[in-house]
Amino acid sequence: MTLTASFDDGSLSLDGNLLETHLYSGKVESLIHEVEKAVEKIHKRTGAGSEFLGWLDPSEMLDDKELVRVRDKASRLRAETDTLVVIGIGGSYLGTRACYDALKPLLDFNKKGKGYSLKYAGINLSAQYHIDLLEKLKTRNFAINVISKSGTTTEPGIAFRIFRSELEKSAGKKNAEDKIVATTDRNKGALRELANSEGWETFVVPDDVGGRYSVLTPVGLFPLAYAGVDIDALVGGATEASIACREENLERNPARLYAMFRHLLYKTGLSIELMASFEPRLAQLIEWWKQLYGESEGKDQKGLFPAGAIYSRDLHSLGQWIQDGPRIHFETFLAIEGGEPSLKVPKSANGNSVDELDYLEGRELSEINCIAQEATRAAHADGGCPNMGIYLPKLDEYHLGVLIYFFEYACAISGYLNEINPFNQPGVEVYKKKMFQLLGKPGYEV
Repeated sequence: MTLTASFDDGSLSLDGNLLETHLYSGKVESLIHEVEKAVEKIHKRTGAGSEFLGWLDPSEMLDDKELVRVRDKASRLRAETDTLVVIGIGGSYLGTRACYDALKPLLDFNKKGKGYSLKYAGINLSAQYHIDLLEKLKTRNFAINVISKSGTTTEPGIAFRIFRSELEKSAGKKNAEDKIVATTDRNKGALRELANSEGWETFVVPDDVGGRYSVLTPVGLFPLAYAGVDIDALVGGATEASIACREENLERNPARLYAMFRHLLYKTGLSIELMASFEPRLAQLIEWWKQLYGESEGKDQKGLFPAGAIYSRDLHSLGQWIQDGPRIHFETFLAIEGGEPSLKVPKSANGNSVDELDYLEGRELSEINCIAQEATRAAHADGGCPNMGIYLPKLDEYHLGVLIYFFEYACAISGYLNEINPFNQPGVEVYKKKMFQLLGKPGYEV
């Protein structure tokens, strides 16, 4: 029974050794055929929702001409501004924020002089949140990237009105036109109509890519290019992963093995997958993962509930429940094995070793963090919580691209294993209709 797998280039590996007591060879072997059928549905485009498989080949989502436009507009805005307000919700911003937060230390290290930041609006309806952001922007020279397929989604629609008004006040209406970028439908929708009439620069949300799969389209690539991310390396990592994910040998395809493991654990009665990391800069990546798997799998009363935790912090809040609580969950640990900065534990002040930490003197904090992770995995497994580990050799644009595609591909397999459409989200519309009724939107009267 295969419990570990790595892509041939070593860009990502999966360790399922601590699942051994929870899985049985017969069940693993019987599911391999089901995984193969799910993969066939993906590549032959015969499964439910196959019209939304445009993400399958990352190198084809954006042609060279459009990539040049993305870089050029990002460069021009960088010359004129220092902040980009990304207005969008769900897949229109989560992937961008995940990449930006994961790579920000690398971006800060590479900066020469002026830095560029991303801020986010339209992700909630909190007056205080938006007032605080407006206050921060008073000292910034900002631009706006509004992202919406339709242009009528309530949260980003309201935010766009607010921040467009502020931009026109601070920069003047004429200058504001060059500082607004709309990422929207190619031909239709309220935002497309408005962008055409106002003359704003636009980028396209592909028709065949759903929001939660869109980070490697202009939805994510434009704001990330503005922030200084190497988008070529990001797409390059995803492209290499897309080739590696076609490998039939499970020992060389961690994406297929991950989908298989989580499905097997689900079938044993576990209902929660807790994505955990000892690296805080992956917190927003976990938020993106939660949307990807929650919207893709939560249908027809099926699907694992995707939850997240950042350790060591959450070991001191959730740790007791995870260790000794009801056995309804498993963990997936997301880890970085190398490339971390050097920070050593110093000598105790004045030779006072009352903290009992002298045995760690001179050791790298990254080493201690890795050991804490492995100890936690072992402790939780001993307590009856099965877990597996996803390992990146380092965290940069290339390996982040690999990780993003790994999760996307495994998610599609998982959906088909559950016999649902992994690319729609009918349940998301229910709250909107109720809200429109209560707000009195025309056409939604009770």
